[in-house]
Amino acid sequence: MEFLDNFGKKVQDVAFIAAEKAQQVAAVASEKASIVADKAKTEYEMAAERRSMDKNYRAIGEWYVSALEGDAPEAVADIVAAIKDSQDKLAAYEAAKAEAAAAKAEAAAAKKAKEPVIEVTIEKKTDAAEPVAEENDCAPCEEAPAQEEPAADEEPKEN
Repeated sequence: MEFLDNFGKKVQDVAFIAAEKAQQVAAVASEKASIVADKAKTEYEMAAERRSMDKNYRAIGEWYVSALEGDAPEAVADIVAAIKDSQDKLAAYEAAKAEAAAAKAEAAAAKKAKEPVIEVTIEKKTDAAEPVAEENDCAPCEEAPAQEEPAADEEPKEN
């Protein structure tokens, strides 16, 4: 019996140690997850700030190029020239797009002009000779009761 008592105690000790280890593993996993979440949040905030900064730099650059009169300073002359070339290309693309739309509209108008025109006139004829029923608001309209005709195989009833 002593063996069974010792065996039960040993099983309890092992189960207790396993539970402690499981709690330690869960705590470490929770801590690691928290660290990863904090790192991801920080990375997201950094990326958002970079986008904001890029947006502000772009606004400054657009203002500078639009306010620039004459030749650009030597340090940014190549960049300004590339921007001006891009603006010219965009203007050319817009003009080509407008020309294509105008040509398409002109072709559609020419096609429509070549189509035959079919005119349809519907006339309603009324005969003046036909009597027109007049409505009389004073007397109600009553119909005569319909008389029943006997069926072919039946004989007429006598009253």
